[in-house]
Amino acid sequence: MKRRPFIKSLLASTALLSMDLKTFANTLSENADDDLKMPALFIGHGAPTYVLGENKYNKAWKEIGKKIPTPKAVVCISAHWLTRGKTMVTAMPKPRTIHDFGGFPQAMYDMQYPAPGDETLAKEISNTIQNPHIELDHQWGFDHGTWTVLYHMFPNADIPVLQMSIDYNRDAQYHFDLAQQLQFLRKQGVLIVGSGNIVHNLSKLIFDEQEKFDWAIEFDETSKNLMEKGDFKSLINYQSLGNEALLSIPTPDHYFPLMYTLGLKTEKDQISFPVEGVSFGSTSMRAVLIS
Repeated sequence: MKRRPFIKSLLASTALLSMDLKTFANTLSENADDDLKMPALFIGHGAPTYVLGENKYNKAWKEIGKKIPTPKAVVCISAHWLTRGKTMVTAMPKPRTIHDFGGFPQAMYDMQYPAPGDETLAKEISNTIQNPHIELDHQWGFDHGTWTVLYHMFPNADIPVLQMSIDYNRDAQYHFDLAQQLQFLRKQGVLIVGSGNIVHNLSKLIFDEQEKFDWAIEFDETSKNLMEKGDFKSLINYQSLGNEALLSIPTPDHYFPLMYTLGLKTEKDQISFPVEGVSFGSTSMRAVLIS
């Protein structure tokens, strides 16, 4: 045996022997949790019409659903449920499908996503997170930020789904910090999905898939580069990232769901981008997978 590998092996063995049994057991438990931990996901959901037919975006969502482990439940933070001064989580057994859009084909209004809710899980979230207090909701349901994506990811609609609202009175740092408190759900096999768009400027939409604004492409790439570097602080303080950021995020409703996905990343997690592209000139369809 060569001397250096032998010494490394000996030191590792000595360290293991000096570790008390309780610490060793805790280490094994932590490693086991990491092995069972669900990924976290951000989806750029884009126009509601992407739920119809087959297109490159919903095909990619289907592939994500096939590749990740089957979750025990899904908790979705959608850009389309904004509350003020409070955070809520759906706690009804049969959430309704909300058609929160207008002027689209009748086929979209006929679509339903009859996934069950999970009141027990909702109560666990409310009881576990003390600051802020998470209120139980029995009125909301699945808005299009949730169901148009899950319709393709989990088409059987047999996995319990909860929605958690976004307190729109708070800033990006608040949502990033709150996400870190949801980490326990990943260890229970719960998939946490943020659904919004990194670039989302409806006032600049171009109804031509081939046309794209330079500032939209630039900020989408900037956000990708910052995520790859692990520079989440810059993304939290997005207002300091220049004019491209301000054009891309005129209001932060669709950006805040990204904070939940980034807030769930641990040092052991990898980051990847299973969907990329800019739609209708000013909407980033980027998906972010933490696994």
